[in-house]
Formats: sequence, C-alpha cells, structure tokens
Amino acid sequence: MSHYTDEEKKESYIPGGEEGQQGADFYGESTSDVTVVFAKLKEAENSHDIKLRTMSWQKTAALLFGDQVCLAIMAQAWSFSVLGWVPALITSILSGLMFWLTSITMWRFMMKHPQVRDVCDLGRLLFGNSALAYEATGFMLLANNILLIGFHTLTFTRILQTLADGSSVCSVWFSFIGTIIGVIASLPRTLKHVSYMSIFSASCMGIAILTFLIFVGIEDHPSSGYGGKYPALGEVYTYAFPRDGTTWVDCLNAVLNITFLWVPQILFPTFINEMERPQDFPKALAALAILSFVLFLVVPIVGFRYLGQYAKAPSFGSLLEHYKKGSFAFVIVPTVVIAVIYANVSAKFIYSRIMRGSRHEHSNTVIGWGAWVGVLSFIWGLAFVFAEVVPSMGDFLSLLGAAFDSFFGAIFWSVAYYHIYKSQFFTTTRRSINTVLHIIIFFIGLFLLGPGLYAAVEAIIADYAGGTSGAFSCSDYSI
Repeated sequence: MSHYTDEEKKESYIPGGEEGQQGADFYGESTSDVTVVFAKLKEAENSHDIKLRTMSWQKTAALLFGDQVCLAIMAQAWSFSVLGWVPALITSILSGLMFWLTSITMWRFMMKHPQVRDVCDLGRLLFGNSALAYEATGFMLLANNILLIGFHTLTFTRILQTLADGSSVCSVWFSFIGTIIGVIASLPRTLKHVSYMSIFSASCMGIAILTFLIFVGIEDHPSSGYGGKYPALGEVYTYAFPRDGTTWVDCLNAVLNITFLWVPQILFPTFINEMERPQDFPKALAALAILSFVLFLVVPIVGFRYLGQYAKAPSFGSLLEHYKKGSFAFVIVPTVVIAVIYANVSAKFIYSRIMRGSRHEHSNTVIGWGAWVGVLSFIWGLAFVFAEVVPSMGDFLSLLGAAFDSFFGAIFWSVAYYHIYKSQFFTTTRRSINTVLHIIIFFIGLFLLGPGLYAAVEAIIADYAGGTSGAFSCSDYSI
C-alpha cells in the first residue's frame, strides 16, 4: 500500500533510482543528485499557501536546542545518585556516542529516500515497504509523543503548585490551564515558526540550569532527598558504584532515564523534511551534539557532587525553598514549548492522513484550519487525561524509553544501516568498525525492549502497590 500520489513519486524521483527505491545509488557522500532532488521538492511547494520546506540549518539547530534543553536534564543527577560515578558516566558517554552514530545513519537513509516525511514513512521503508510497519510506527509515534505532552502538562502543574506555595487552587485546574495554553501555542503549522519559540525556550531553560548550578554550590546543604530531609541521610557524599540495597530494577530505570535524554530521533525525520537543504542537517546535528555533551555531563556531575544521596528528579526539588523557586520558575516556558514541538509533529501525522491529496492540506481554508485545531485539541485533550491518570510520570518516561526508544534510538537505525550498506559491510576498516557498532546497537535496542521494559513495568507496579492519588484529584504535585 503506497501513501504517496503519482505526483509526489515523480517529485521525489532521483535519476538512476527505480520507483520505490529512489536514490538507491547514493547514501549521503555525494551531494550533486541530492541537491537537485531537494531543490525540486522545495520548488513543488511554490503553489502552496503553507510552505513547509523553509528552515535553514541554523533554524533547525534552534529547534533541536529547544527540544533537547529540557527538564529531563535535571533528572540526571538522580540517575548518578542511583548508579554512582562510574556506571553513570559510562552510560552517559556511550549514549551520546550512540546518539551521534545513529543520527548520522538516519540522515544518510533519508538522503536515499527524500520522499520520507516523518518517522512513520521511514519505518515503512525499513521493513519491506510494509503498510503494517507504517501503522505500527504511527502508533508508537503518537503514543510516545502524547505521553510526553502529558508529562509536560503535569510538569506545568508542578511548577505552578510549587510557586503558589500551598494555594487552594485544585491541581486539575492548573493542568487544564496548561492544556489550553498548549493548544494556542501549537497553532503555527510550520516548524519554522516553532523554531522561534525554541530559541526563547532554550534561553529560559539555560537560565534555570545556570541558577541551579549557582544555588547548589552556594547553599549550605540540600533541602531533602527521597530518603528524608537533610540530615536524615547523613552528610552529603558521593560514591563510585551503586550503594548497598540498590536493586537491579533501580539501576536499569536510572539507565533508561539517561538513555531517554539521548533519544530525540523520533522527531528528526520531520525536522529534516522541513529544511530548505536537508543535506545540511549534519551541521545542525553537530551543534546539538556539542551542546548536549556539555549540558548532559556538566549538570549531573555538579548536581551529584553537591547533592549526593539527596538528589531528586528534578534536581530543583533538592534545593532549599527560596533557591528552588528561583530556578524552577524559568522552566515554565520550555515545559510548554517542548510539548508544542511534539504536538506539532503528532498533529502533522494525523492531519496529513486526513487531508492528503486535498487542497486543504497546504492551503489557508476554513476546513483546513478547522481540522488542524481539531487535531491539536484531540492530542492535547488525551495528554491532559494521561497527566491526570498515571501515578508517576517519571516511571512512564522509563516505560517510554524501554518500549519506544529501543526502536527509535537503536533498532530502526541498525536496520537502516543494513539497507544502506548491504553487501558492503566489511569493504574497509572504517566500514567494518561501523558495521560491528551497529550490530551492538541493535542488541542494545533488544535489551532495552526486553529487560528494560520489565524494569519499567515493575516500577509502575510498585507505585500502584504503594498507594497513589485518584484520577483527576486535587493532589499536591509540588516538588
């Protein structure tokens, strides 16, 4: 089953490639054919009211920054407190290297198949041009993104409740307010417009991180940890390996928490599809990788050094009260904007299924905009329900990391590598090393999908067994 019209196939045709295998003779190293093809795809949008292929690599980098500079960074000190210095640093560095390698592989595969619009198209091509693979990938895309939007909706509530300091306003109302703001902020149809929000988002999150690093260094001691208020757990100390009593499930969930931060590739195909020159994506990726390595290592290292066994997720919760509010307030903007990015990608997938082939898909019509608002409202509405129902969004992030990041962070790109280089796996020393690394990455994905999924489910079961707040209750979610 093809999801493309004859006109779209013609637009994405690459000289020398057969239908369904456009560009099979190159994989990113040569740019001449790539440049021509993407120029034609951009030219095909000239008659559209709403043009998607408008982002420069700098705007793409800004969008990537807005997605990656997020609250999840502030959960890494907790992972370090569970694993200890040695396993946590090894996991962080290896996750970063795997992120770079798999992202480049994904981009090279897209250079072979310029007709790819999102990760669902990519999943279809990876698994035998299968309609079932397309639908399965679509389900994973929506489940992953909607749960993440729900997580950010809950985070919005936590921020407001923390700042309100005992306000009598029911937490459900805070979540509802966050949902309405999210729908309004998600209205722009192109990622180019969202990239402007991302610059502001990354700046606000940067201020939050900077103030945290300052406050954690100047305060006399942490406020509290999961084991009690300071000094219930003794004086702050750090350790090289997990402490006695740390379970295998605890360690694996901490590992999933780290790997989750390094797996944003589910959004990358959509980002690349909206670039003026998709062949320039590695420039944006390099900028992101440098920033990510600095933030994803410096912040947890400093946090664990000063918080030790008192580290919470997010780390703001371990600060003394006045410092906590001073830092946490800046997270409001990135909480909304990051959810908007995921909402945009999800809405495009649903909207294109509804409107594909009609003039409403790329035109400013009442029906088109009405459908777009309806899809966004549906996505944010589901996210609102998840935010109110699940017992611990932290554990659900581990579940997402195991169930979906195993595919979008590892398995997909090992399969992509196979399609790009089949029959050429060991032609050079460098290629041989890459082949071995992608085989390892494939088995890492299987490990995350198997034992990782088990650990995440066990943590959720433990949450329910310990007693949780009822759905849509006025619970206190402040940190």
